[in-house]
Amino acid sequence: MSILSERDWTCIQSRYDAILPQLVKSDLDQNTRQLLQKELSQLSSLLKLHQQEKLSAQEMVELEAMYVAENDFAFREVITQEIQILKDRVNSVDLELENVLFPHDPLNDRSVFLEIRAGAGGQEAALFAADLLRAYTAYALKKRWQVSLVSMSETDLKGFREAVVQIEGRGVYGELKFESGVHRVQRVPQTETAGRVHTSTITVAVLPEAEDVDVTINPADLRIDTYRAGGAGGQHVNKTESAIRITHIPTGIVVTCQDERSQHKNKARALKVLQSRILSAQNEKAEAERSSQRKEQVGTGMRAEKVRTYNFPQNRVTDHQVDLTLKKLDMVMEGELDELIEALVTKDRANRRAQRNFSWCESVA
Repeated sequence: MSILSERDWTCIQSRYDAILPQLVKSDLDQNTRQLLQKELSQLSSLLKLHQQEKLSAQEMVELEAMYVAENDFAFREVITQEIQILKDRVNSVDLELENVLFPHDPLNDRSVFLEIRAGAGGQEAALFAADLLRAYTAYALKKRWQVSLVSMSETDLKGFREAVVQIEGRGVYGELKFESGVHRVQRVPQTETAGRVHTSTITVAVLPEAEDVDVTINPADLRIDTYRAGGAGGQHVNKTESAIRITHIPTGIVVTCQDERSQHKNKARALKVLQSRILSAQNEKAEAERSSQRKEQVGTGMRAEKVRTYNFPQNRVTDHQVDLTLKKLDMVMEGELDELIEALVTKDRANRRAQRNFSWCESVA
């Protein structure tokens, strides 16, 4: 079934037909011409997709009639396979239609900086931060994304007080942005001798990689310090001040980078992280203003929300944004996040449709 009604499609065709003669007028000003050309392009895309949808639906009706009339079992199997291919094609067209009608976040295609910080729970929170970072890394590698460490603060038990990684690839932010928030873990800590289950928390922030046009930073607003990096890396790390700490004075945001052996490379990467944090803060402020006008708060991606609970004794993971519980926490911690992420992306798509629930005829009236 089409996303739009037949009345909507009639209005879209009428609007398309009305724009064409306007574009050939010689007295049309340039600004109006550009707006009309942009609208015509969208209408053209919609009409082409609708035509594909109609042809597939017609083919499906014909195949279903053939299936009913056919007595040969083997040929019926072939027809069933063809019907499934057509159904998949219609679903794909529907997704394309949604993306044209209800545009997704323009930042979705970008790479990200993923930040994990230990919260309540001391050493156990730091250990879980390390475990979750490994899960995200495994998922990213499975998707053929590139993962590189920006900075980390390690505990004596090999946990992370804080870790920042860059994940590069197309569409990373669109898939991972709903991971932002508070993650709660329930399990018996390695340091617990009585076998009691403890509850700890960590926070995850997924920042879209900023571009220079998104955020302009005045060099006069920066305080840059250099220091010797700690951890593995050999004599070069221990003897040179290659690590960088940048403080953005107007906002108080502090970024460190020590993974690269070159001070210049660490500075460049730290500046990228700083731009991304400033961009994220700007987006969160705008989202908070929009959210104040809506009753529903769950699923906005704000960092203060409890987004997921990991219960190790029951091998259970629950995502509170979509109210989804899976009894395969062991697999999730190995990077099998597809089911959780797919549910979150599907809800986002439904939310976008709900926020733009109108008749096309009304929109062009």
